[in-house]
Amino acid sequence: MIRQTPKGLEAYVPKKDLELMVAEQERPGLWGGWARLSNGWVFAMPAFAAPPTLPVTVEARKLSGDEA
Repeated sequence: MIRQTPKGLEAYVPKKDLELMVAEQERPGLWGGWARLSNGWVFAMPAFAAPPTLPVTVEARKLSGDEA
C-alpha cells in the first residue's frame, strides 16, 4: 500500500509488517518505474494511465535489497 503522509510517500509491506518511507523514485509520479524504500529495498512500481488516488494497494515486485 502506498499513502501520502506529511513527511512524503510511505509504503506498507504486509509480509514484513513494515511501514517505510519512499526515499527515492525513478519517476516524479512514482508509477511505472522503481521506488527505493528507506531500508534500501527497491520495488518495480506498476504503471497507471492516470495516477491513482492515495492511499492505494498495489502489486509491486521487489527488485533488490536484503532478504531479511
